[in-house]
Amino acid sequence: MALYQSQAQEKLKRLGLQDAISAAVSNNQSVKLATADETIAKIKYRQASAIFLPQASFSYTALSTNNPLNAFGFKLQQKSISAADFNPSLLNDPAATTDFTTKLEIQQPLVNMDMLYQRKAAAKQADMYQLISQRTKEALGFETEKAYLQLQLIYEIQKVLKDAYATSRAFQKNAKDYFDQGLIQKSDLLNAQLQVTNLETQMNTITLNIADASDMLSILMNTSTGVIYQVDSIEKNKITVDSLQVTDNRPDFAAMRKAMDSYDLMIKSSKMSYWPRLNAFGSYQFNDNSMLGFNANAYLAGIQLSWNIFNGNRTKTTISLQNAEKDKIRKQLEQQKSEAALQVNHAKRQLSEALFAMKQHELAVEQASEALRVLQNRYTQGLVKTSDVLLAQTQLYQQKLSAVQSVFNYNTAVANLQFLTTNK
Repeated sequence: MALYQSQAQEKLKRLGLQDAISAAVSNNQSVKLATADETIAKIKYRQASAIFLPQASFSYTALSTNNPLNAFGFKLQQKSISAADFNPSLLNDPAATTDFTTKLEIQQPLVNMDMLYQRKAAAKQADMYQLISQRTKEALGFETEKAYLQLQLIYEIQKVLKDAYATSRAFQKNAKDYFDQGLIQKSDLLNAQLQVTNLETQMNTITLNIADASDMLSILMNTSTGVIYQVDSIEKNKITVDSLQVTDNRPDFAAMRKAMDSYDLMIKSSKMSYWPRLNAFGSYQFNDNSMLGFNANAYLAGIQLSWNIFNGNRTKTTISLQNAEKDKIRKQLEQQKSEAALQVNHAKRQLSEALFAMKQHELAVEQASEALRVLQNRYTQGLVKTSDVLLAQTQLYQQKLSAVQSVFNYNTAVANLQFLTTNK
């Protein structure tokens, strides 16, 4: 039939649910962005290790001057002072004097309590972004599962329509025979033909919906569109969900707690900035009046204790700001927990409703099937009208559609509940 040509022209591929989720988590751009944030946070933490490690620098400097003080200092550094250099005329009006300095400088942090707590805060932030990345993957997995379930539903609808189409075609043939024998009116035949036409239209629409749903999965998996995915048959999810509840271990909640811990450490860091800092430093250098000369050498080493006594209340204001931002996150966490509890209760009600609907639709399908069988038998005996049989056929496939829809609703509710209560 013409309505299947579009699928034949596109590539068919078998796809399992876990394969779809794995591909989405591995390739989706939102996950890559979250992973990038996680990597940046880890690099910032490693960057904070500078509070323990020495800093070394190397320099080579060439200078020339006739400034009396600097000229005499150059000679002192070069260890080339002689008695003639104390001649007042030379001291007051020296000739151009050159100096070439090769210098190695080292600085070693010793006690910087504010930087220590900043490093601890950076570690908490790295943990926070790791949890955010994990929750992003879980959210993407949930979206992918919903898209997969949607495609399953569309395929099940297609099966129902195919069965209904085959039944309607057979009934149309019988109606045509009865019409040719003068047993029914033309309007009855036209109604039978209309039933077939309507089902053909619906089947064509379903074929296009399969292509659209497949493209949606391709987008989630960050692969090329134009592939028609063949998926597993829809079945009721058999997982036990009665004990599922929202816990504090959910990654997004845990991430917010890590953010609060980070603020606690940054507040401590700001308070520790009131404390003095202790650092060591040293240098070793060569001085000479000729380029690449290393005639005179000297070293300098020391320890510095510095104390920032007052900085215009900047530290006090910073602490107040950090406390306010931490309190904001705390309130956001409380709000999200309350919303999550409501969402879980709603999902459980949806689950209960879908489970009841599944049982009801299973019974309705049995009843509609039996009703159609009885009417078809009576129709062959000329005891019922064509419209009665057509109505029964319509009721049967509508009940079948409702049955697969209820299974889809149940599985979607289960997936939603698992996502809301995850505590990995």
